[in-house]
Amino acid sequence: MGFFKKLFSKEKKEKLDSGLQKTKEGVWSKITRAVAGKSKVDDEVLDNLEEAFITSDVGVDTTLKIIKRLEERVARDKYVGMNELSNLLCEEITDLLARPEADEPGLDDFEVKASDKPYVIMVVGVNGVGKTTTIGKLAYQYKKAGNKVILGAADTFRAAAIEQLDIWGERVGVPVIKQKMGSDPAAVAFDTLSHAKAQNADVVIIDTAGRLHNKVGLMNELTKIKNVMKRVVPDAPQEILLVLDGSTGQNAFEQARQFVAATEVNRLAVTKLDGTAKGGVVIGISDQFRIPVKYIGIGEGMEDLQIFRPDEFVRSLFGHAL
Repeated sequence: MGFFKKLFSKEKKEKLDSGLQKTKEGVWSKITRAVAGKSKVDDEVLDNLEEAFITSDVGVDTTLKIIKRLEERVARDKYVGMNELSNLLCEEITDLLARPEADEPGLDDFEVKASDKPYVIMVVGVNGVGKTTTIGKLAYQYKKAGNKVILGAADTFRAAAIEQLDIWGERVGVPVIKQKMGSDPAAVAFDTLSHAKAQNADVVIIDTAGRLHNKVGLMNELTKIKNVMKRVVPDAPQEILLVLDGSTGQNAFEQARQFVAATEVNRLAVTKLDGTAKGGVVIGISDQFRIPVKYIGIGEGMEDLQIFRPDEFVRSLFGHAL
């Protein structure tokens, strides 16, 4: 068993490295230029690194934190050579990233503790970020781990959203609870959780509308959905998952601000990292909002939604010698 687990982990790591290749190439080309011709980390290197991180979508505030940490290490250790810089970056950036609790359900392998069933995930995010695709991949991963999964189509604002979720339900082989377009989203959520309890489901994933043009309306709608769900499952939703498109870089920060203000987001999923050089945004968003990134999307396949592991992510980006 240990052998297969180790093999599987290696496979996941290789997929992560491959998915982050564009970001890695972009970041490392800038860092390499920042330290060219230098034998130690001095003020000029730190200035150059600051520019490299900011232009890699890590974000200004997070970049300044990283540089301050590096400055303190250099001052404390007196001499820091180029060979040590890679490990230094890994350590300091990993320490910045918000982490889920160690015993969180599903953290490692999409398993759910019996005491948490049904485990309810309410998914939020603007249209076009990969929200429905993320729900489909989550359903696949949780089902593969042996859970009974039910989806709820509470984005009743668009007929296409209901149809897309239906397609994913069929593809994955899980039921989708829905009503017609224009129905009350909270009523759909209520029906979904009621059905889930009756069927002894393990995991419920609720889709919600992705519009931001009226923040007050969005906040009221999401609050109503949460309150209605609690009538059926008092702890629901255990996870309010905000899906962000990593390829949009700094725009993802603004989306995060809007949704964090609108509802109690407690987990993040960052998608489309395989097609962009802007993967540094994961570091900035995790640090600035102090909300753990739980999932990252690094490809089109069902298995390409991975649990986010900060150590492995940072090592994949910075874990080789300069």
